[in-house]
Amino acid sequence: MPVHPDLIYSGQYTIGSYDIDSQKRLTIPALTKMMHEAAMQNVIRLKLSYWDLIPHQISWVLMRKKLEIIRQPLLGEVLRVETHPAGFQKLFTFRDFKVYDENDILIAKASSTWLLMDTVKRTMAPIPDFILDYEIPEMDFLEHPSRKISKITTPDFSQEHIVSWYELDWNEHLNNIHYVVKMLDALPFEIHKEKSLQRMDIIYKMECKYGDHLIAETQKDPNEAFVFLHRIINKETQKEVSLGKSYWG
Repeated sequence: MPVHPDLIYSGQYTIGSYDIDSQKRLTIPALTKMMHEAAMQNVIRLKLSYWDLIPHQISWVLMRKKLEIIRQPLLGEVLRVETHPAGFQKLFTFRDFKVYDENDILIAKASSTWLLMDTVKRTMAPIPDFILDYEIPEMDFLEHPSRKISKITTPDFSQEHIVSWYELDWNEHLNNIHYVVKMLDALPFEIHKEKSLQRMDIIYKMECKYGDHLIAETQKDPNEAFVFLHRIINKETQKEVSLGKSYWG
């Protein structure tokens, strides 16, 4: 079966003033938005988007993402974001992201793990044949995120949030990007001001809805400098909705 012509998507984005921090650096949430927009354009062209899957009563769910920042670009730079499916494994699918600057130098990359959810039963669904039939050629795939993330024992910092309307995505769940925002917000001001994020690993465990009361907690890793453990919990149920680990330099 021939490889689908839209299997690999490449999109161009210019860093605007609304994408940067006080030092004119592209923020991590803005970078994540670019990646997720590229992924959405990719699945739309492949006819595998959220809306294409509604008749099949299944939907994509992000389970894990491992992000690496090689260089944090600045205001006005033009970036190229490339993304493509990166294979299947039992109930899981994988997707890679690579971000290049105007000199075609790789400045960021991310690997991610997804599953399909049965939208009626709210359980994991097997990958249907019409998705498995897509031919994915051998490429330089990124390493799949697999290691466990240590859990917080005693938080050093915390912030509370109530999920608002503008944080919801198209299916009225907390957008994946806002998990990242809430984790990073629960860090000292000095870390954002004086350091740069180098790596971040996130596990998405539960969906959040409008009005949910969340607590984002952070703990310094006792064994590594400028490494932090993250956790978001639902205040009412006390259940973990997301875990993370970030590395700064």
